[in-house]
Parts: sequence; structure tokens; C-alpha cells
Amino acid sequence: MTQPRAALIAPSAGLAACVRAYVSRSTLGADLQPLQRLNYFPATPLCGISWLSHGESYQLPTGDGDTAPQRLPRVAFFGPQSRPTVSRNPGPAEGFMLMLMPDALHALTGVDVGALVDRTLALHQVLDADWCVMAEAVLQAGDDASRVRLIEAFIAPRWQAARQLGAVPVRSYQDWAQGLALRAMASGMGQSLRQAERRIKAWTGQTLRQLQGRSRAEAVFFQARDAVAAGSVDWADLAAGSGYADQSHFCREARRVTGLSPEVLRRRMLEDESFWIYRIWG
Repeated sequence: MTQPRAALIAPSAGLAACVRAYVSRSTLGADLQPLQRLNYFPATPLCGISWLSHGESYQLPTGDGDTAPQRLPRVAFFGPQSRPTVSRNPGPAEGFMLMLMPDALHALTGVDVGALVDRTLALHQVLDADWCVMAEAVLQAGDDASRVRLIEAFIAPRWQAARQLGAVPVRSYQDWAQGLALRAMASGMGQSLRQAERRIKAWTGQTLRQLQGRSRAEAVFFQARDAVAAGSVDWADLAAGSGYADQSHFCREARRVTGLSPEVLRRRMLEDESFWIYRIWG
């Protein structure tokens, strides 16, 4: 039996303001129990495309009126997620994800990102035929390196033509949110705060306040992961050092983004195969 594989792949330098990352995951040949075939994802401002080259995947109900798992298409588009999500692979599976900054997607395609928040759809329901042809080629590719080459050959010229002035490589959500605010204030004739907020909502599907919350959530994400290596952590000190009002504020933020308290998340990251995305992200 082989071990499950998960990898985070950085984009080329020219696409670092557009593509946040590529994610590769395979459980082919791995001996996993049913609960280990779940995939826990945090809330995220990102959107993108997922490919399932082997196996099946189901989006599990969120508790907000969903009544049954949703079988995901082999090539799917996902919008920004305002809450944590869980998917399930009934058996061995292999997949790949392109994680795009939402403002970059808007610049590339003109899609209304706000209409895609918390939605997962077949790619052809969102993007045009050229994107679908590229996506089919990626689905048929034999390895991750080939997938990245196909995606970047398609996106790079379009990004060069469409990129927004002032867009810079994304190192953290906090830097990105601050950059969005500056670009929104500098764009167009109107420079009022309300007009800037409307631009940000059009580019990302979310308000600046929501994005700032996500930037703080990224801090929760990394700090909880780093606590795995430390073995134990003083959550009150961590909360204070991260700029939270108190430990309760920190815990509420963690639950909003991951669905779990910081301590439970730390333990699940250490022990649970289904929390693989938390271990590789960074």
C-alpha cells in the first residue's frame, strides 16, 4: 500500500498576482478508512477549478437547507466559500485544483463573483468554451507538471492583457486585502469609500470587511498549524500576539473559518488524514 499524497504547487512568478496556488491530492493505492476519505476545507475568499481524474467526490450538506450530498462533476468551478466545507471520496481518488484570486478571475473573465459565493457548479455553467477546452486537456494530462504547463500557457497571455494596475503577488490575504482597498480607491472617477466598497464587491463578491476577516482567519490558520509542531500552545498568548481582543474573539474566528475551536483543529491536523489541506497550505 502507498501513502496518501498531497502537494501545494506555487505558480510561476508572472502569475503570482492571479493564481494563489495549485493543489494536488491522491489516495490511489492507499488503505484508508471511510472517515479518512473525508476532505475538510476552511472558508476561503479564493475561487477556481477542480479536476477529478480518478474516483468520485461528493460535497456534504452544510446544514443550511441541504439535504443530501452533491456529487461533484469531474471538472467543477467553485466560488469563494463563506463557511467551511467537507467533501467525501467513497473510494480511492486523484484530484487537482487551480486556486484563483477572485479579483483576478473577474479581470480575466468578467464573471460576477458575487453570484458565485458558496456555489460549486460544472465549469461550463460559469466559464466559456475556451476555458472548457483547456480544462478538458488538463483532465487528460498525465501528471501535475503537465497540468500546470497547460493551465499557465492558457492563463498567462490572458492575464497579461487583463491584469489590473497595482496587482502584486499575493503573499498573504492581509496584504491582498490592503492592496485591493488601495486599488479600489484609485480606480475610476469616484474615490469615495462607498464607491471603493462597490468596486471591491464587484471584484471579489465580498465586502472589504469580510475580506479583512478572512485575512485574520489566515493568521488563525497558520498559527494553529504551527502549534502542531510546537506540541502545545498558550491560546491566550497567541490571541493577544495576533491582535485579537481576547481569546474568545480568537476562538470565534477559528470556528467561523474552520468550524472547530483552535485546540480541536490543532489536534485534528496532527492526527486526522482528512485535514491534509491544513497541513500543506502555506
